[in-house]
Amino acid sequence: MAAAVTKHTGIDLAEAVRLSDAILSAWNEQDVETVLSCYTEDCVYLDPNTRGPVVGREALRRYLTKLFARWRMTWSRREVFLLADGDGTAFLWHAQLTPAAGGKTAEVDGMDLALVRDGRLSRNEVYFDRMGLFGG
Repeated sequence: MAAAVTKHTGIDLAEAVRLSDAILSAWNEQDVETVLSCYTEDCVYLDPNTRGPVVGREALRRYLTKLFARWRMTWSRREVFLLADGDGTAFLWHAQLTPAAGGKTAEVDGMDLALVRDGRLSRNEVYFDRMGLFGG
């Protein structure tokens, strides 16, 4: 199987920090359209709750609509790292997640792998331990 060929974005650390802050700020607003503006039309999004990749903005819109109805979320950046090929960044974050219906706020640390094309995320993989959502 041949490896996929992608256009290198050549982002630097300052751009990676700006991008991670913009993404987390958009997620903090919990406005679906604001978050979608951070992603390419053909984006691929994956987190521990998606049961596989979410492909494209329309699918991501459906996912975010459900997610934002269920959770109140606050995200803050901890650290940012450039990927060696210059196509993106990995950033560590801290989140406070509260069920929208009420209940205990979970404190969760995690990481996003963010591949960038034309200033937007083309691929976003989110990693965190789901047990933190259940007090474990």
